[in-house]
Amino acid sequence: MKKSSIKLVSFITKEDKRMSVARVTEIISDSKKSFEDAVVKGVKRANKTLDNVKSAWVKDQQAVIEDGEVVGFRVVMKITFILK
Repeated sequence: MKKSSIKLVSFITKEDKRMSVARVTEIISDSKKSFEDAVVKGVKRANKTLDNVKSAWVKDQQAVIEDGEVVGFRVVMKITFILK
């Protein structure tokens, strides 16, 4: 998994109506099963490192091909998490 492209965003949370500051980081995740599995793995891994993960946006996806066969699935995601 690779992190890059970090930017800050802010929005109001429903829980307390106060302004929160969020950060967006880009990650790459892969799976041998499916694109959906790659997304699930990426979000699980992001939750191990980042607190308050709120959303994931799939920016790009690729099928990994070897000898004419699909052998893997890769997604590039933007993960949004709230800063404390």
